[in-house]
Amino acid sequence: MIFQRALRRELTSTAGGVFTTLFTITLTVMLIKILGQAAGGQVASQDVLALIGFQSLNYMPIILILTGFISVLLVMTRSYQDSEIVVWFSCGMSLTRWIAPVLRFGWPIMALVAVLSFVVTPWANEQSSEYRSRFEQREDIARVSPGKFQESAAANRIFFVEGISGDASKVRNIFVNTINQDGKNSVVVAKEGETTVDADGEKFVVMQKGRRYDGSPSLPDFQIVDFERYGLLIGNQSQTAAGERSARALQMNELLAKRDGFARGELLWRIALPLMALALMLLAIPLSFVNPRAGRSLGLLVALLLFVVYSNTVSVFQASVAQQRMSFVMAWWPVHLIVALLIVGMFALRLNINHPFHPSRLWSRVRRAMTFQREA
Repeated sequence: MIFQRALRRELTSTAGGVFTTLFTITLTVMLIKILGQAAGGQVASQDVLALIGFQSLNYMPIILILTGFISVLLVMTRSYQDSEIVVWFSCGMSLTRWIAPVLRFGWPIMALVAVLSFVVTPWANEQSSEYRSRFEQREDIARVSPGKFQESAAANRIFFVEGISGDASKVRNIFVNTINQDGKNSVVVAKEGETTVDADGEKFVVMQKGRRYDGSPSLPDFQIVDFERYGLLIGNQSQTAAGERSARALQMNELLAKRDGFARGELLWRIALPLMALALMLLAIPLSFVNPRAGRSLGLLVALLLFVVYSNTVSVFQASVAQQRMSFVMAWWPVHLIVALLIVGMFALRLNINHPFHPSRLWSRVRRAMTFQREA
């Protein structure tokens, strides 16, 4: 049918523009956030591009859901404003005839959201966690950004270096402030240093031509020691950090095998994403009604508000399952059922506009009654 092909073509072109806009905004926000983390020594600078890629994949399902929803809404709203819908209704066609072309446009989006939710996003979360874990396991001196004060992983030592080599093996103009177990303060400054590993696998930074200050200058036990070489323990190469994998990083087969609340909550969220994509595209058809003589800004705001309420309600149910306040069986379907009933109700509202109990006709009767009373 010519109409359906033209509609799908317009939906596709609109979706391209919407996706580009949303992805650019998301990418810019992530770039600022991760660059700030790299500047603050929270992630390795060489991992920035990889982390941005993983975070992009993590947000991609939401971007695609919004793309489908906004695209259908914009195209349908334009049809109302250009009176194309009036011509459509004058030919005896129903609003439900729009469902088929919208679904043909939307099924690739739903399939891609499902693949991202079930397969790609868990892999991206796992890779991102591994990158961050590897950085956290590095010795303290390797995590220092030149020209910035950096706290150690144990939170008992502050480092500052003016310069550092690419492999973090040599540093210059070093400042180290350490709080010992007895609460005493120790400050070490040196012109240069290098990292070494002894026979037991313990890592040291060996500083040269420096000075050590122990204690407080106002106390009698204050000491100043000049040294040619001074070794400071910064880590153990044989250490391995092992922790439980986050539920967000588990593949579907692993997630289904686990029965704890966090795994069930994550499963609820993954199932909800493709259902949200389908429901919102169908909801956009009756929701797009606008008066041709009025603007469409209010309709877009209402639509985005519905999306926020929908996604946040799903998040609330996910948190309830994760905290074991609700069972998965009772939590995964109520929100989607309510939205499905809302879709049916909205279609009924648009299809039965001449019904005597339609809200617009009831409101018209109320206005006539109020006008009659004022004139009387």
